[in-house]
Amino acid sequence: MVARAPRKRMYRTMQGRMVDIEKLRAANESVRAVGNMNVNARGDVLGVGNRVVNTKDQVIQKYYEQPKGKVDDTPARDRPQPIVKTPPPQSKIQKMTPVAKKPAPQKKVVTKVEQAPKVTKTSQEAPKQGIDAALDGLE
Repeated sequence: MVARAPRKRMYRTMQGRMVDIEKLRAANESVRAVGNMNVNARGDVLGVGNRVVNTKDQVIQKYYEQPKGKVDDTPARDRPQPIVKTPPPQSKIQKMTPVAKKPAPQKKVVTKVEQAPKVTKTSQEAPKQGIDAALDGLE
């Protein structure tokens, strides 16, 4: 028996163009995902500047190392509460000395409206991104 090559998953868009979803996913797996989870499309946790803090494998390993749902027989109200030590009250109160305020910096007043320079097209084009990059070379 001969193993067949995996079939490419091609999809036809509403406009009739063919899209290779796997190629599109592979091209954008390092791009920050939309949402509030701070992850990229691969599932890696991202930090400041879109740098990978934890890989997806590390996140999954940490998840499975945590103990699950251990049941405690004693109710929460019967458990002994930890004793919180409070510092002794201070008898001397130190007063703060007033600080002289600095004058607010003056704002720059613009009297003439400057026009942005006109952008002209050059022979160099911006690199293709997203679906255009995935569709490049398929036609």
